[in-house]
Amino acid sequence: MLFSGIRAAISCFLMGSFVFWPDGHVHVAAANENEARTMVEKVDRIRFPAGGYRVNVKITTSSSDREPEVREYEVLSKGNNRTIIRTLAPASDKGQVLLMRDRDLWVFMPSVSQPIRLSASQRLTGQVANGDLARANFSGDYNPAMLRSETIDNENFNVLELKAVDRSVTYDKVLLWVSKDTGRPYKAEFYALSGRLLKTCRYSDYKEASGAIRPARLVMEDALVQGAKSILDYSELRVKELP
Repeated sequence: MLFSGIRAAISCFLMGSFVFWPDGHVHVAAANENEARTMVEKVDRIRFPAGGYRVNVKITTSSSDREPEVREYEVLSKGNNRTIIRTLAPASDKGQVLLMRDRDLWVFMPSVSQPIRLSASQRLTGQVANGDLARANFSGDYNPAMLRSETIDNENFNVLELKAVDRSVTYDKVLLWVSKDTGRPYKAEFYALSGRLLKTCRYSDYKEASGAIRPARLVMEDALVQGAKSILDYSELRVKELP
């Protein structure tokens, strides 16, 4: 039994993790996973409050061959499990409502009598998917792992790999850069099931909102179409208990 344990420890060491036998079965890999999950949970709390909240989002989409398009939404969320997205502008789409409960998503349109079911990965506008607004919950939708460390402009970052818990999640994989000093998200890369990079996102314009310093601007850039991007500006974030 002892030799079997030693062989298992050597095998784990060669694969990049370490097991301490016989007392406690301490796995560095498990510790790294716990550390990664803690980081992602902190990122979620930096992005938005843990409970119910409302926020306005203005999305400006532009490309090299088109005039910028502006759309505005009101987002009401209850613990990331229930979200209502109301379209405020343009006037032609005003009254359209997206409703997400857990990972089920529907759109209600004034001109259609029955709700239409959608997927989180479908495009909402520009480079923004439905799930980008409806479910801001990295820790609930992905299994995180520590990938590497990077230094960008003299700032040190942990790079995390997030793998989708199932196919209902918006993206199959996300790479997330998190500041080692502040725990704030710096950028993310979003990947399809095929492994293709879909888009990148940068978190910026950090300012105080509802008791924490949060990113007020996200810039999403298409990885396939040069110059195509959507800028999400968040404003009037308020903690709000929803029914």
